[in-house]
Amino acid sequence: MKAVILLSGGLDSSTVLYQAKADGCQCYAISFDYGQRHLRELDAARAIANAVGVVQHQVVQFDLRLWGGSALTDDGIDIPGDRSLEQMSAAIPVTYVPARNTIFLSFALGYAEAIAAQRVYIGVNALDYSGYPDCRPDYLQAMQEVFRLGTKQGREGQPIQIIAPLIKLKKTEIIELGNTLGVPWSRTWSCYAGEELACGVCDSCRLRLAAFDELRLVDPLSSKLNAKAAY
Repeated sequence: MKAVILLSGGLDSSTVLYQAKADGCQCYAISFDYGQRHLRELDAARAIANAVGVVQHQVVQFDLRLWGGSALTDDGIDIPGDRSLEQMSAAIPVTYVPARNTIFLSFALGYAEAIAAQRVYIGVNALDYSGYPDCRPDYLQAMQEVFRLGTKQGREGQPIQIIAPLIKLKKTEIIELGNTLGVPWSRTWSCYAGEELACGVCDSCRLRLAAFDELRLVDPLSSKLNAKAAY
């Protein structure tokens, strides 16, 4: 079975790639250079793809900085830092990139149909504190209908399936699953700041930190950070 996996190089998407491999899929990874500050994540994506041994890894380039609207693509918007988990869950954050997962899934769908794949894997998680609107079950259900109606495969009764194995898992449960699957956390990247070293204070870093801490585990990235970082 062929599968296209959306791979950012982060903790979640890396776990999903390893899960797709464990599910017996021939894995085709797709990553995106969309003008994000944290372009460093693509190095992680390449490392993870190589570690798994994917059939192919595509890196698609386009520039969402043309529109901005997010702290990840607009230098005029500061990335939030040092926020509590309660603050993170209060509203959709400025790190939300307008329609990003819809854009990503559209590319993945085109790739999947071109290679006659049966599945598209995505690492969205509805229980994450950030609460992005395009990471929720009702959104995925709607996109599944798009996959059915908008493709030749779908109209012929063999729609490409969206697989979101992490959708109902807590971050700690994702780490536990990744440990079972053998995900090399030291090769992943979660920080939004876009520096060589993880900042330790952005929402993504803090969620990662909190999960490892709750499990009484040490994030292997900690050895790579300087004394100012929060890891």
